[in-house]
Formats: sequence, C-alpha cells, structure tokens
Amino acid sequence: MLCLHLSFLLCCFWVWQLNGKEEDWVCRGLGLFLHWSLLATFSWMALEGFHLYLLLVQVFNIYVRRYLLKLSLVGWGLPTLIAVVCGISGVYGKYRPESMDANNRSSTAEICWMSSHRLSVSYVTIVAFPCLVILCNSCMLGLVVFKLWRLRTGSRGGSSKKMNREKWMKLWRDCATVLGLSFVLGLPWGLASTTYVSLAGIYVFTVLNSLQGVFMFLWSVAISCKSRSDNNSSTRDPSTQKVMITSFNN
Repeated sequence: MLCLHLSFLLCCFWVWQLNGKEEDWVCRGLGLFLHWSLLATFSWMALEGFHLYLLLVQVFNIYVRRYLLKLSLVGWGLPTLIAVVCGISGVYGKYRPESMDANNRSSTAEICWMSSHRLSVSYVTIVAFPCLVILCNSCMLGLVVFKLWRLRTGSRGGSSKKMNREKWMKLWRDCATVLGLSFVLGLPWGLASTTYVSLAGIYVFTVLNSLQGVFMFLWSVAISCKSRSDNNSSTRDPSTQKVMITSFNN
C-alpha cells in the first residue's frame, strides 16, 4: 500500500514534469510500478480473506508447510507476472481521461498509467479482479459476524446484572473487530461505486482508502496489546494457561 501511494504521486509528478512532451521509458516504468502495486495490494487482501477462511471454516488440519513463503509467492509473484506481461505488450504510457468541467469544456488530467487504447486490459486487471476480491472478502466478513453472533448467543449465562455490565463492552469489542477486519480485507475499496453517484462519495472513498494503512496499523497494535493482556491473564489463571498450552499442542 505504501508503494501504491508513492507510485501514484510519482506518476502524477512525472507527467507534470514532462509538460506535454512525449512519454518516455520512465513514464512507462512508473505506470508498470503503479499497476503492480495495485495488483499486489488486492492480492494480499485476497490472501487475508483466505487466511480467515482457514481459521474460521477449516479450523482443523490447517498446517501448511512454508505457509508464509507460499503466500508471498502468490501475493507478489502473480502481480509481477501480470505486470511483466503487460509491460512486454507495451500497455503502459500516458493516460488522458477526458472529463467535462463546469463550463462544459473538455479538460484532461494525465498520469503515467495505461494507454487509452489499452483500456480492455485495465478493466480486466483493475476492475474485474478487485470486484472479485471485494465480493469474496465481504462473504468472509459476513462469516465472521455470524461466528461472533453464534459465540455470543452460545455463551449466555450467569446473572442478569453481570450480563448488563458486560453486554455493551462485548458489543463494542465486536464492532471494533468487524470494523478492523473490514479495513484489513479492503472492503472500503467497494465505495468506489459511490464515486460515480455524488461528490460526497468521492471524498469518502478518497479519505478512507488514503488512511487504510493507518487503520490497519492501529488494528495490528490493538491485536498485539490484546495478546499481551491475554498472556498476562493466563499466567495469573492456571486453568487458562492450561487451555492455552493444550491449544498450542493441538
């Protein structure tokens, strides 16, 4: 995601430096790098959804030898293969999307991307593939919500006063879990459809996706803090520690 944002800024800056001149190999290289960064971002979002599938659905017998290496080969290898094939085909260059301003005059904004006559490749790689990833990850998020609901309904018990005290805390934790997973799975990218409807949709989509990395960082910090607190509580509770050891052995 860092490469995606940096490459986008570099593509815009380099076209501005060209000042109307013909595109060069640097612009084509920046377009390739931008395309690769976008594909890699969505590839890792898809792998995150696959990881959740293993944890929530398959659960047992999910040991995979050199799991992280295989994920890395898919997450970075597939985008590299697609970008190299597109680069050899001469897809990349200056892109000039035309739009109409308030005075009904044609205005252009150029960027190092894919040439206008290669939009079919763009639709397949950056429209169909992200839509498929968002659809699959939305199903995984729905499965997470269902699992949380089953967990909460199955763990009801004890006095009503204790339930009233802990009910809202559990609700906030579940909401934070769902919200954090939605950013990890890249679901805010689905708001791209709202950019064709209103100006507010453009602002919401731009702000949320620009801060997606920040939200994911906060999500990882929250998970790390929760893991440390669980470890501390397990050392104070021998029964909990025994459960954890049994789980790791299994």
